[in-house]
Amino acid sequence: MMMMMKMMVLVLWFSCVSADVLHEDIAIHGCSDSDGEEMYSLDGEEIWYADFINKKGVEPQPNFIDHISYPDPGAYQTAEADQQICRQNLEVERKAYKDLPLTLDPPSSPMIYTRDNVELGEKNTLICHVTGFYPAPVKVYWTKNGKNVTEGTSINVPYLNKDGSFTQTSRLEFIPQLGDMYSCSVKHLSLKDPLTRFWDVEKPEPSIGPAVFCGLGLTVGLLGVAAGTFFLIKGNECS
Repeated sequence: MMMMMKMMVLVLWFSCVSADVLHEDIAIHGCSDSDGEEMYSLDGEEIWYADFINKKGVEPQPNFIDHISYPDPGAYQTAEADQQICRQNLEVERKAYKDLPLTLDPPSSPMIYTRDNVELGEKNTLICHVTGFYPAPVKVYWTKNGKNVTEGTSINVPYLNKDGSFTQTSRLEFIPQLGDMYSCSVKHLSLKDPLTRFWDVEKPEPSIGPAVFCGLGLTVGLLGVAAGTFFLIKGNECS
């Protein structure tokens, strides 16, 4: 359990061992005066978290894996009850520790990249990854050609790193069009100004691998023919 000035976080860390694989199962429960978090992950991937704004449980798993459903149908109701207990404990801890000053760790420079290879006119996802900050969360803002974008954006709940800092990832669904410029800006309590990273849509490079290999093969073949002809002529001259 970690005590912060306005946030309490309880982390349950489990390691599950099978015959030949070590798995890491993490549960994070946290609350503040105005916010809360309850999340479960397996091997670094979020399996389930409580969305206290829309009042439901969310399973934010990517489409390319076999979907894992959280087995407890009453998980969200349990999460809401946990928040009440957490806030009661938070009030007790704040009085005991006399609201110790909060240590701020700034986030790393955001990394921005696409989920899939870029094909103009084809749906894709821009990913903005930021880590190393404390406390959670960060706020992430997207722009397209200098204008704020909110439609098609999402952000996961803060993920606790082993060193006690946090990681968050925001996503923007988009359709690449040549010349478009996107940006991801990150705000945090430790930052005077947001951290911003830009990404622009460029014309995809043509695939030249097969042509290069075929050309190289043809060149080697011709050199072989030329060498064979040379030795054949020399052999005839010596006869």
